Amino acid sequence: MQKPVIGITSGGRSEGYVKAPYYDGYFSVPVPYVDAVLRAGGIPLIVPAAVSDWESVLPLLDGLIVTGGTDIDPIEYGGDRANPALLPADRERDFSELTLVRHLLGEGQMPLLCICRGLQTLNVATGGTLHEHIPDIHDQNIHRNSSSNFWAMQDLRIEPDSLLAKVMGTTALRTASGHHQAVRDVGAGLRVVCRATDGIIEALEMPGHAWLLAVQWHPEVTAAQDHTQQALFDALVAKAANGQSPA
Repeated sequence: MQKPVIGITSGGRSEGYVKAPYYDGYFSVPVPYVDAVLRAGGIPLIVPAAVSDWESVLPLLDGLIVTGGTDIDPIEYGGDRANPALLPADRERDFSELTLVRHLLGEGQMPLLCICRGLQTLNVATGGTLHEHIPDIHDQNIHRNSSSNFWAMQDLRIEPDSLLAKVMGTTALRTASGHHQAVRDVGAGLRVVCRATDGIIEALEMPGHAWLLAVQWHPEVTAAQDHTQQALFDALVAKAANGQSPA
């Protein structure tokens, strides 16, 4: 059997993880996503955020990761586009990933891991809403380090009867986080399985889906040193391998 191919959605062309004077835009993915899939035994395939014809792409994949990135345009969930804390939206990426997630939820079989913005995309795709800026509802944002070190480390607890707890092999986590937005109203069919100490939702599942996990933190950041975080990618790849058609 061939190694499972895991799609990784890219940043939008306007997000620009990499800057150089030779090009105006990039479809980029941070290296830790790719490394985590490789460690898990999968073949990572970066899918640019310009893709909208997912019915043609998905037959090439055995599993998929929806990555972090810029803010979703509030027009997608009836939010406040005038909020001054919003990061510039990439409408092409919004359309691509919302189309993708809705398609996958409709067929309900391909293993899907949603990370940070990916969790928010899942929530919006199912009719949920977002808080545009966490400091608007809390005095401070414990989910982002205010110093030059972007990542904030958080201690979290997972619901013990969840798929997430089973996959990670624990209910107690220390996670790397860097977000300023969060789930407000939970989308249809989703279950909250982890919250931060300030009440912010940190993980979602979808009972009835073959395999779907969504986390608000960034497991790829610490996965090389933390086996509980790497376990998310290991489980995704293993489930993807189990779902492959016989050669």
